[in-house]
Amino acid sequence: MVSDELWDRLEPLLPQRERRFRYPGRRPLPDREVLCGILYVLHTGIQWDYLPQGLGFGAAMTCWRRLRDWNEAGIWQRLHDVLLAELNAASRLGWSRYVVDPSHVRELKRGSNTGPSPVDRGRAGSKHHLITDGHGAPLAVLLTRGNRNDVTQLLPLLDAIPPVRGRVGRPRRKPDSLFADRGYDHDIYRDQVRAWGIVPAIARRGTLHGTGLGTYRWVVERSFAWLHGFQRLWIRWERRAYMHEAFLKLACCLITHRQLGSLC
Repeated sequence: MVSDELWDRLEPLLPQRERRFRYPGRRPLPDREVLCGILYVLHTGIQWDYLPQGLGFGAAMTCWRRLRDWNEAGIWQRLHDVLLAELNAASRLGWSRYVVDPSHVRELKRGSNTGPSPVDRGRAGSKHHLITDGHGAPLAVLLTRGNRNDVTQLLPLLDAIPPVRGRVGRPRRKPDSLFADRGYDHDIYRDQVRAWGIVPAIARRGTLHGTGLGTYRWVVERSFAWLHGFQRLWIRWERRAYMHEAFLKLACCLITHRQLGSLC
């Protein structure tokens, strides 16, 4: 499940564990096999306890701990930075516009960062806030409560975009324009976006559908379809918000890696 191309980019980023000279203990499971187990859970949505042992993934708790530790060490963010730099070097990042949108997911464990969802009859849920480039490559993703207002995450999303390298000159973070739907319609936030040197293209409440912005914003909807194609993200099963965020960041890395594969 882990391609050689993805592993070649990830392996140098993983922390190296030093074995003790005396009483070294059991040899740890290879990282690549553990990553296969993590990806199996991400793709299928299976519970950790039911992770098949006969496929060589190792113990479910081992996979869980590695996912937690790698996320805390910032491995997924560093991998995402590497992939974005390669996309930028290939001139495949759309700097002319960024697109932002949220999506609700149901939460069944009553964990942290949950709240009554206004679009799901008040059931507990969370929100995925995503910002992409003009081609749909995910740049940053945030997790909040289900009742969190969309516009409050607009500036945090812009701030979460990493400096993208890969080309001559200083790393770039800001696009020329930012596209968003009516949920982000607020003049104060428009002014703040302009203060970043970005032109806001945000739909206004009361305007008819089909006014033209949807022809540019559809890429973020497609990215959400890719993101929620990973069954583990379709419904939030993790009580701990940081574990769900780890799956979110890993999924963004996989989507960006697929777009790199389309260049070949």
